[in-house]
Amino acid sequence: MLVPSCLSGATGCELVPHASTNTATETVLRITTVLILPDVATKRTDETSTLFSHAMSSGRLPGKPPLADRMRPTTIEEYAGQGHLLGSGRFLLKAIKDDRVPSMILWGPPGSGKTSLGRVIAGQTKAELVQFSAVLGSLAELRQIVEEARRRRGERAQRTIVFVDEIHRFNKAQQDAFLPHVEAGTIVLVGATTENPSFAVNAALLSRCKVFRLEPLSEENLVTLMKRALDREHASAEDDALEAIAKDARGDARRALTTLEMVIEHAHGKPVDLELVKDAHTHAPLLYDKAGEEHYNVVSAFIKSMRGSDADGAIYWMMRMLEAGDDPLFVARRMIIFASEDIGNADANALVVANAADAAFRRLGMPEGIYPLAHAALYLATAPKSNAVKNAWQAAKAAIAEHGALPVPMKLRNAPTKLMKDEGYGKGYKYPHDYDGNVVPGETYLPDALAGTKFYEKK
Repeated sequence: MLVPSCLSGATGCELVPHASTNTATETVLRITTVLILPDVATKRTDETSTLFSHAMSSGRLPGKPPLADRMRPTTIEEYAGQGHLLGSGRFLLKAIKDDRVPSMILWGPPGSGKTSLGRVIAGQTKAELVQFSAVLGSLAELRQIVEEARRRRGERAQRTIVFVDEIHRFNKAQQDAFLPHVEAGTIVLVGATTENPSFAVNAALLSRCKVFRLEPLSEENLVTLMKRALDREHASAEDDALEAIAKDARGDARRALTTLEMVIEHAHGKPVDLELVKDAHTHAPLLYDKAGEEHYNVVSAFIKSMRGSDADGAIYWMMRMLEAGDDPLFVARRMIIFASEDIGNADANALVVANAADAAFRRLGMPEGIYPLAHAALYLATAPKSNAVKNAWQAAKAAIAEHGALPVPMKLRNAPTKLMKDEGYGKGYKYPHDYDGNVVPGETYLPDALAGTKFYEKK
């Protein structure tokens, strides 16, 4: 019988005889597809690479990787931004060029180039890069990686860089598993995180790693990256369109390149202009993590603006929290605390206003509840300030810690029974309402050991 068989190096097929395993004749379709790409080397780069995967990575087939992934740099020269780390004479640049990279934590916001820097380091230092998932990786997999790293170092004197993206997702046990191997130099750990390492990485591992802080990319850096991408994609764009994308990306290279890829597709071969960018504009989420460092940074700015009597700063930072999705009741609670901590009796109405704002918000909800919250924030910011309440209770607490439970003076003790009166309970107590101004001249109410101590200094 005849069976179609594709000709080598072509897309057509021919019918060829094929004998089945039994006496019956069957028609079998055997199709072999060979893609001929002029710029594809015949040597496979790794065990999993194929002509299809190469074509996808080159952007020639549907399902290709995102532009942001295809544009990852491979050398220091291609890497954009982070001049404070990779500028001339900087420690990290020298360590990379000297092939003496230490274990490190790359800490920075999304899209600042943490993963790209990890790959560049591995390529520039001729080390073997192994990626380990903080979500899916197991201890068994880590043991295998370590064993291969030992063999690689022993047989080829080659170092192994284990890159762990989102290392803050590791629990303590997983982080501890790296310790002996980092300590022995079997592996070089490069962890990437958007979270403050002080909170996200345990102290033992952190002490063995150098922390490098990455900053959001400047708009100039983002425009440079997008121009490179345009050259690669054989596309063009007007300068004001690129500037608009860069501004909207807020330092995030991944967001900028993703937006650029989207508008290139919609331009249908024409230059990308500002109108097309505006049409594709989406609301960029604010960088904010309600459980992480940025949350505490913004809260701190809010409190310090009110304490500094800056109404403009107070309302701005309050709205930053609310716009980022923070709990409005958390904001109200912070203002109630502030009313006593930073204003106190300098304006006793401050606590009343803060509590009223909390109650009003609970009744109104969003968005109308923003009014009483803003009302309270502006009132607290412009009110006279005093930290006397805070100083008073903290000083009293310190005295208790130092002296313990000092006995109550006899004159201040309650005497509900005859026996207690006979023991001297309440003896010598002077009733303030019997004196001018309702104050007993020279009277003291503290334990004898603390007589004359001043905890509250009215300001």
